Amino acid sequence: MKDIEAFSLALLNSATCAHLQHWQTKSYANHKALAKYYKSVPDLVDRLVESYMGRYGPLDEFEEEFEIDEDPVRYFKALQKYVDENRKHLPKDPELQNTIDEITDLIDSLLYKLQQLS
Repeated sequence: MKDIEAFSLALLNSATCAHLQHWQTKSYANHKALAKYYKSVPDLVDRLVESYMGRYGPLDEFEEEFEIDEDPVRYFKALQKYVDENRKHLPKDPELQNTIDEITDLIDSLLYKLQQLS
């Protein structure tokens, strides 16, 4: 299924993007918020993909695509929208949707910190 591959790759790429933004920011609050995100999201994506593979089998088709946006708020608002729009194309198993909920919570919390605490 291409949807889970694209979804998980977009989220893994977001960790790299957050790490690069973390190095570039001049705001201590943004620096800390981005660090929490890039340290947390890979484990959540790993849990999502392993749960998916336990139920549906291995993944094997990843398209390489990576973009960095120097504006963290713009980037993570776009990621928030991407997750909201694309989760409906993924299986509805509770364990998968619960992990996606945790990822959404992490993105929402990051956006709050980037917008309100910097």
